[in-house]
Amino acid sequence: MKNCLRDLRKGRGLRQAELADALEISRQTIIAIEADKYDPSLPMAYRFAAFFDLPVEAIFFNPWRD
Repeated sequence: MKNCLRDLRKGRGLRQAELADALEISRQTIIAIEADKYDPSLPMAYRFAAFFDLPVEAIFFNPWRD
């Protein structure tokens, strides 16, 4: 699933480890999501959305939509 997580994280001046700590997930998970190699669970996607104060759809893009 495509996402803009890297841009959002960098826009806040956060390192991957800082974001991982804030969301209580591993840095490796952040790396994998940013590289589009791992799709987060729905609860995890909502944690990202809450952290960045954005709707889930603004961070993660549905590949099945036009």
